Amino acid sequence: MSNIGMIIEERAADIGNFFVGRLLPFRQKRMVGPFIFIDHMGPADLKNYQNLDVPPHPHIGLSTLTYLFEGAIMHRDSLGTAVEIQPGAVNWMTAGKGVTHSERTPEHLRTSDKKLHGLQIWVALPKELEQTEPSFTHVAAEDIPAWEQDGMQLKLIAGTAFGKTSPVPVHSPQYFIKIITPKGQKVAIGKDLYGESGLYILEGNMLSDGNTYGPKQLLVARDSTLCEFETTDHTTVFIFGGAPFPEERFIYWNFVSSDRATIEKAKQDWLEQHFPPVPGDTGFVPLPQQSPNIKIK
Repeated sequence: MSNIGMIIEERAADIGNFFVGRLLPFRQKRMVGPFIFIDHMGPADLKNYQNLDVPPHPHIGLSTLTYLFEGAIMHRDSLGTAVEIQPGAVNWMTAGKGVTHSERTPEHLRTSDKKLHGLQIWVALPKELEQTEPSFTHVAAEDIPAWEQDGMQLKLIAGTAFGKTSPVPVHSPQYFIKIITPKGQKVAIGKDLYGESGLYILEGNMLSDGNTYGPKQLLVARDSTLCEFETTDHTTVFIFGGAPFPEERFIYWNFVSSDRATIEKAKQDWLEQHFPPVPGDTGFVPLPQQSPNIKIK
């Protein structure tokens, strides 16, 4: 029997001159371990008059993880953070009881042609930390654990696995792993995984039980400890997951919580602009029934 329990196709959304591929949540699989939201951004070629502009918007009850393959994004938040993220680095923002942030093309790139490609991920917080104070951590690319093993190139972007721990300050047992196989080979890493696992194919192909899977597919394992597959040459996959929470999580727009009333309060607080502002940025994103939450111009 195949260890692949579900195949989730990336659902592309055209929002002007930029494509976002939604992977999670999915109607039949709302979360994989603590991972509750994954968007594949791009790849996009932006002209000298096109820029990413996501004005200040709120979050509660989650940590955001931004990981870029190409391009750069300027992150500003209500904690006073102003950090440009570049490929291979990690921006990790824990919203807790509430934070506001914006994401824009950096000033030095706004009048030139540019590329943007990466992953935007939300990780739900344990119930006891949903109302924690917000925080932000930037981890440079060179500080991410990277090594070679059995012909593979691995990076432990976040969490704990393979006897290693990433410096990204996660809040529950989890992992986010990048694996590159320059040559096609068998990959058997189940003994290093735990909880629930999902595998996203960025490039190349994965073969399992006579089936071939390719880019823009998210495969959810029936049993993470049985994670074993073959790859073709030049394949890049991301494996993510960890221990699931005992409680259900509710999600509305940018808000995640185990308590619906907390989400309703956050909605009202944003409508009344009670969230803290972002220093050095202006404007805000209305609730989704009023306008889309991402703007490219």
